[in-house]
Amino acid sequence: MVDPSQDQDAPSDDEALLDPSEAAEIIPHDPDHPMDSDDNDDLEPDAAQEQEEIQLQNDSLAHFDHHTDSIFCIANHPLAPTTIATGGGDDTTYVFSADIPSPVLPPSYESSPSTSRSSIQPIAKLTGHTDSINALAYTLPHGAYLLTGGLDGQLRVHSTTDPSYPLVTSTQEVPEINFLAPTPHPSHANTFALGASDGSIWVYTMDLSSDPANPLQVLQAYYLHTESCTAGAWTPDGKLLATVSEDGSLYVWDPFGEAAAAGITSPSSSSGSQALVGLTAADQRFAVEDGLFSVAITASGAFVAVGGAHGMIRVVGLPRLGTASASSSSTTKSLKGSGAAGKTKGGRQTGGPSSTGSSASGSSSAGQAGAILASLQTQTESIETLAFSPEHSSLLAAGSVDGSVCLFDAAHRFALRRHIREAHEGYAVVKVAFGGGRFAAPSASQQASSGSGGSGVDSNSRDEDAAASWFLTSCGMDGVVRR
Repeated sequence: MVDPSQDQDAPSDDEALLDPSEAAEIIPHDPDHPMDSDDNDDLEPDAAQEQEEIQLQNDSLAHFDHHTDSIFCIANHPLAPTTIATGGGDDTTYVFSADIPSPVLPPSYESSPSTSRSSIQPIAKLTGHTDSINALAYTLPHGAYLLTGGLDGQLRVHSTTDPSYPLVTSTQEVPEINFLAPTPHPSHANTFALGASDGSIWVYTMDLSSDPANPLQVLQAYYLHTESCTAGAWTPDGKLLATVSEDGSLYVWDPFGEAAAAGITSPSSSSGSQALVGLTAADQRFAVEDGLFSVAITASGAFVAVGGAHGMIRVVGLPRLGTASASSSSTTKSLKGSGAAGKTKGGRQTGGPSSTGSSASGSSSAGQAGAILASLQTQTESIETLAFSPEHSSLLAAGSVDGSVCLFDAAHRFALRRHIREAHEGYAVVKVAFGGGRFAAPSASQQASSGSGGSGVDSNSRDEDAAASWFLTSCGMDGVVRR
């Protein structure tokens, strides 16, 4: 028989395991909540579908979709702009014609727009590269050759006289080709510059008449850049070549020796420098940390703008080698007489932007070469593309990785005229360009004044009209083209 007294200390099933007063924290009851994905469950099917609807507008006249990978470069034939070459990540170049009838209104205005249309068919398909096509260019002045440059380092030259674009010659001197730039020099047809990933610059000319077996001739090769050469541009007369690099350097070259013939030499020519103008990150006034990526030269050829990391832009003066106007002889004499000044003042800031915004018929001192005329920083990320407006106007457009486009007025010390912050809604701007035509013709009074010698319209009025009549096109990584 069990003693009842022995069961007094035994735990009871009815006793609580933990006294509420001994709890360190009491967590309130939290009922279940529906997940975010359940928000649309209570909506009608039509309402849920309406929330996901995206309005798209396509005003293009036609499209070309034969590439199977990203397109990295586009080039227009200089005499037939509707003939277009494209190159991309599929290691292929296509040539097609966009010369199609234009409708009265864009497709978005049609009462019942077509939901599908066929692609433009290519004129030619060019293969032979083993890596992405990174650069394309037609030679000047007649577009006799199409140049293709790839990340495989190959330079391939195709004849445009045959619709099939047959290969004429090819060469491979560098690891990767970053850009191809044909010169507009009237005495050097089918001549172009090449910039490479190893920092080297090559100037070639194509001449089948001199040596049919080896038509591609090297005119110059430069090796002052220490890192990848990212961009290059010729002066409008095609006499000088400006290039920039990831090492933060800017060099201006004299490939045809015309500056030297005019008595204009590099301030560092005594040390064996090949460049007519040379600025590097060693000069703290010019230094752009993390490199330079874009370059543009004004229509007057008076100065060059370079863009780099962190939204930095530098504007540098260039020497003037004379013009093709009636005053070219006097301009050449003036430049020859100022050659000595160029040697002593090449690194000094002599003059400002207001003195460099003259038209192409003017001339400027050789001592202005290498002078830093402006340092700009409005955008927050890398400047990927630069462009000057044509003719008499003086606007500089800059496109940035931050998705914005800035317009600076070169005639007023590069004052900021407009900052389009949401030009491409945060996507990188990869190309800006002026041109394409004018919005309005001159008024009857202006035409009458022009016919009588132009006495009724002053130069300032003509400059303002030119600046207002050109439009700017920008392309972004959002896949949108805006004007």
